[in-house]
Order: sequence, then structure tokens, then C-alpha cells
Amino acid sequence: MHLQPRLHTAEEMGAIYLVYKEWKVFFMSRYSYFSHLQCPQCGLIFSGSEVRQLCGCGSPLLARYDLEALRQVLPRPELEGRETSLWRYHELLPVERPENVVTLGEGMTPLLPLPRLGAAYDLPHLYMKDEGIIPTGSFKARGATVGLSKAKELGVRQFAMPTNGNAGAAWSLYAARAGIRASVVMPVDAPMITRGECAASGADLYLVNGLISDAGRLVAGKIASGGIYDASTLKEPYRIEGKKTMGIEIAEQFGWTLPDVILYPTGGGVGLIGIYKALSELLELGWIEGPLPRLVAVQAAGCAPIVKAWQEGASRSEFWPNSGTAAFGINVPKALGDFLVLEAVYATGGCAVAVEDEALLSEQRLAASLEGAFVCPEGAAAFAAARKLRESGWIRDGERVVVLNTGMGIKYPETIPVNAPVLQPEDALPS
Repeated sequence: MHLQPRLHTAEEMGAIYLVYKEWKVFFMSRYSYFSHLQCPQCGLIFSGSEVRQLCGCGSPLLARYDLEALRQVLPRPELEGRETSLWRYHELLPVERPENVVTLGEGMTPLLPLPRLGAAYDLPHLYMKDEGIIPTGSFKARGATVGLSKAKELGVRQFAMPTNGNAGAAWSLYAARAGIRASVVMPVDAPMITRGECAASGADLYLVNGLISDAGRLVAGKIASGGIYDASTLKEPYRIEGKKTMGIEIAEQFGWTLPDVILYPTGGGVGLIGIYKALSELLELGWIEGPLPRLVAVQAAGCAPIVKAWQEGASRSEFWPNSGTAAFGINVPKALGDFLVLEAVYATGGCAVAVEDEALLSEQRLAASLEGAFVCPEGAAAFAAARKLRESGWIRDGERVVVLNTGMGIKYPETIPVNAPVLQPEDALPS
């Protein structure tokens, strides 16, 4: 006797699909597909289950993922409906247990078309990825949430870091949320509000009469005494993983297509490295198709070691003496990850551009007056670079261009002098 297979009703098929989805989540998927750490210089591989800083060769370490396994269990449409924070991409982040996530709701910042500013630049397809509205007011929150979540997972109880201001503020506030002690050293010229953020969080704050490189030497001395996690830029491997989510978000916000050019204000360069890493991972997952956007490292003329190295075709930069700029966040005379920044620029056919302080401060005012966007001076530098590259023809007709604004303009009130007339109560407003 041969039994005829029974066709299932639509309701039964729906129930079967739900059971399948639950089975797949339980048996196959993981919160994170983080696999290991790898040195991009010598290729050595390290476990991610214990505290690691730099490779023995002195290079930063990069997080690697089992992308082939992830590709089998996470089709791109399954991201729809997830929380609107960077943790929607948790499979591509290094925190392996969700209870270790330290978050203030960061991520999924807007990607805004700028038609009036674009018209001024002759860039009809100009967009701004606005990191100014993220918790702590700068993109540094991305690195802080992932870096401190992984530090918590690894049992870290105290860290120290040098900063130009915003990173120290973000890490201090997220450390307070995580219950981890923070020690922060910043130059005396760092934005005043960032000092307040560190102080409010309860961090141990120190000011140094010098640059971030001087702050770094003080932190290195404290780290050498033992028992303290070094959270300096790229001396821990996980800050970059938070910042790479800017690249994933840009791809998703464009419907998994890619812009032609991305301009990024570059000091330590972690954001640019992260965007390149993110897009490379998305290519391997099959979620996007190439070519990748041309990446532009934007620096201030008063501190442009990456630009100089790119102009010379070098793979590393040289220390920039006597650096200074109104865009204080990119005043980094020598970046530890300079070779990774340059690799991202070279690999995508991008470039590196330096802009004068006068130009970036002018663009800061223009962005506010035309688009209502009070960008930080670092973001303004990227806008100035976009104008410069369009005028030179490097950015071509009809190209889709994304400028990263990395923080709130109100964190730098001194960049906009105000000379408003003072009226008496009995006065009339001028006609």
C-alpha cells in the first residue's frame, strides 16, 4: 500500500516555518561569529578569549569572524525589524554573550541628503552621515560601547587611555555604565566639555601640557606598573569593531548599494580603517557587490602626516612636529595604525587631502547656514575636502558622495565667535 503524501495547509506551513526558525536559532546561530585575533603585519593568530593588546611585532591586532558559517545562517533580510542600534549587527561584533553588552542606544545615525550644500559644491548627490546625535555627541561612542563590552566580558576592571577629548569622554561615560574604573589623560587644550564629561562620570582625569602623544607616554608609564588595561587607540583590538558599524550602516541605509566616495576626518584613523574592514567583510558575506567606495583620509594642514605619506606613496607616516589645528580631534602627529589607514586608501583608489583651518571653519558656518547642520570642525574639514576634490575634478559628475560628520559642533563653541548687539528693554529691534 502506497501512501500519498499529504499537502500541508498554509497555516501548517507557517507553523512549520516558525519551528524551523526557532530550531535554526537554537542549534545553528550564535550571538557572535567572532573567531580569533590576527596580526595584519606578521599573520600570527591569537585567541580572543583573553586580554590581548599589541602583537609581539608591535602591530595592532584585528578581530576575525567565521564569515562562511555566518553566511549560511544569516540572510541579509533577517536584519529587518531588529533594534535600531549598532548591536543589530551583533554577529559581526566580538562580544559573545549578550549580557555583557554595555549600551546607551548608540548607532543607526541618519544619512542625510544635503541638497543646498551640494548645490554650492556642484555635488547633487551629497550626503552626510551625522555622528553628532549619537550618545556622548561623537562617533567615539561606537568604539566605547564595543570596546568596553568586550573588556567587561574579558574581566577587565580598570583601564587607562590618552585622548584628544571625545574618546576619553565616551569611554569614561560607558565605563561608568559598565562599572569599570577609567583613567584618562588629555591635553590641556582639549575641548572643555570633554573634561566635564570625564569628571561627571567619576573617571580619574589628568591634563598634560602637551599633545596626545605626550598623554600617550604618561599612560604607557601607568600601564607598565601592571594590572591596567591599555585602551589607547588600536592598542586594544575592539574599538575598531564598533567604529566599523558606520560602514555597515551606510551600506544598509543605501539599500545595500554603495556610494562612490566616502570622506572621513582622520587623526588616529580608526574610523576609516573600520569602514574599510566592514565593507570588506560585507563583500565576503555576499551582502554587497564591489567596487568599494573610494576612501578619502582628510586631515588639517597643521597636522597632515597621512597626507604626506600618501603623496610620497609611502606605507607609513612620519611624526608631524609642532602640530596644531582648530580641528582638535584630528591633531594626531603619528598614528599607530597609519599603515592600515594608507592600505584602505590605496586599496580603494582613494586619496588623502589636507585643508587649512580657515577653509574648514568657513565650511562649518556654511553647513549650518545652508542645511541647519552644526558640524564639528573635524566634520567641517571633510566638507572642505569634498569641495576641494570636486573643484579639482577628482570627484566626478554625478557621483554619490558621503561626508562623515564625527561629532556635535556645540562641543567646540570657540570655533564660532558671536558678536551680537546688546539691546536695552526699551529698544526696538532693527527693521
